[in-house]
Amino acid sequence: MLDKIREGAQGPWAMVVIALIVLSFVFAGVGSYLTGSTQTAVASVNGVEIQQNTLERAYQAERNRLESQFGEGVAALFANPEYLQDFRQGVLDRLIGEELVEQKAQALGLRVSDDQIRDTIRAMPEFQVGAQFNNERYQAIIQQAGFQPNSFRDYMRAEMTRDQLARALAGSEFTLPGEVERANLLQSQTRNIEVVTIAAQPFADAIELSEDDINAFYQSNLNTYDTEEKVALAYVELRVADLAGEVDVTEDEILEYYTQNQASYMTEEERRVSHIMVELSDDEAAAEAEAMALLARVQAGEDFAALAEAESDDIASAELGGDLDFFGRDIMEPAFEEAAFALDNVGDVTELVKTDFGFHIIKLTDIKPEDVTPLVEVQEDIRLLLETDKATGLFYARQQDMAQLAFELPDTLVDVAGAIGAEVKTTELFTQGAAPAAVNYPQVLAVAFSSDIINDGVNSDVIQISDEHVMVVRAEQYEPQRTKSLEEVRTEIEMALRAERAQQEALAFADDLMAKVIAEESIDTELSDNGLQWEAFNDLTRMMSTPGLLVVEQAFTLGLEQGENVTTVAKNNGDVALVKLLSVESPTEIDEAQLDALRQRLTSTYSQTNYAAFVEALRAEADVQVFAR
Repeated sequence: MLDKIREGAQGPWAMVVIALIVLSFVFAGVGSYLTGSTQTAVASVNGVEIQQNTLERAYQAERNRLESQFGEGVAALFANPEYLQDFRQGVLDRLIGEELVEQKAQALGLRVSDDQIRDTIRAMPEFQVGAQFNNERYQAIIQQAGFQPNSFRDYMRAEMTRDQLARALAGSEFTLPGEVERANLLQSQTRNIEVVTIAAQPFADAIELSEDDINAFYQSNLNTYDTEEKVALAYVELRVADLAGEVDVTEDEILEYYTQNQASYMTEEERRVSHIMVELSDDEAAAEAEAMALLARVQAGEDFAALAEAESDDIASAELGGDLDFFGRDIMEPAFEEAAFALDNVGDVTELVKTDFGFHIIKLTDIKPEDVTPLVEVQEDIRLLLETDKATGLFYARQQDMAQLAFELPDTLVDVAGAIGAEVKTTELFTQGAAPAAVNYPQVLAVAFSSDIINDGVNSDVIQISDEHVMVVRAEQYEPQRTKSLEEVRTEIEMALRAERAQQEALAFADDLMAKVIAEESIDTELSDNGLQWEAFNDLTRMMSTPGLLVVEQAFTLGLEQGENVTTVAKNNGDVALVKLLSVESPTEIDEAQLDALRQRLTSTYSQTNYAAFVEALRAEADVQVFAR
């Protein structure tokens, strides 16, 4: 089994899994991996705690992924407390499952070699430019996520070890040829049917409804007639962008800002170096001796790049002859950086430099000198910046005026609007789940439906939508939640009852016709008298929506034997269908590509089910505690 597991760490599917790992830490950060946490644990798995911040990062990463994929529709779901609770529980269950699998992988003695980690990193598209591994991009991404090369390698080793077991489980699943062929036969099957569509409306005219019928329907469906509370708002809003036209920026101000902030327009000196690293081990003296031997070889004239590729423990840079590309100050470890910037000339090599990662031999390969961007190239950017600064100052001043007037004159927004040169805008009545775009902000809705605004009839405090956008609102009109009276919904109930009973009558008529078809009696007279006829639908597949989803679904449940070849269907539109199966057509030729695609889908489904069962089995045997959150 271990051979199978180790094989699972190879191949393109592994690259996809690891790519997802990288995306997850880029979205959420990896602080919980790099540093300890004093936060409250949310769960314990065989004594290993899952911290609150770990759950929050995983939750936010998954939420960001869904919102970026599906847009604003998903954001609305997260406003539902029940959905949010279930979603967070699902994320926690996934974290528990991952910890269980990682512990099992460790118990099995699974390992990932340095070569596997190096090959995986170099093959990941996140670190590539033009389909080639780019060390500068690699360094930038992992540093953004809080990693150094060594810590990222350790992180990858842990993730890849766990994923070996997951991929091995998925890779061990298979589908029997006969199983695939039978599934393909059913999936590719077509049917020829005849359908009589019986409209319900002609039966509705003869239906009589009593007051008891109407009242009973009303009482049994009271929840259907509940209304949501509604509010209509008046509001005044202020944005920084609206004030930009009220401020001026002079050329002298632009020059003064440029002079005072010249460092911002200066590109600091950058250095490009290559290095050979000997990783620290339990025997530091041996590591230092090894590094000294390599330094001697460099000083003796051996090719630095070749030595780095063959001997350096920094996997990512070794492939590039030790090259670390250009970097400026405050990027590398202090000792490493100080040594690199102390070199005078391109080609110079340091003595041994010790950092927390190991012993380094550093060679200077290029220098980008300090550079200052001319004022003419940045003056428009500075103008915009100063305009925004001035507008922001004006924004905060007027925001204070809004707050004061909204409080001192709580019964109107007219004075608030006048003080900032704005207008009072209004909305129609709306529910909390269907707010107009102009006020559809969580901060506003929380206030709009609050008792203070609705019951007291006063202005709200200043509501901060963003750093550059505020509002003050008041309730102009309010309709509380209530249950509509019987008289309000009487017409609606009568229509629903007539439609329901009309379909029942139509279905009873269709059942009588079906009984005659089963008895092999003619129904031509009944069809003719009611203006009905059989309609043929040939080559019907399971995916067709015509002559109706329910009709198609039932057509594929019928058999060819007499009595089994006919049924009635109550359609979603209120009508009824009499359905008769004429023949079943199976494919005469097998499409190998289609068969292979089906095999993959079935195997994937089985793999997912098998993996979920494996995790559940691990959890059943483990000591898993979930704490109150």
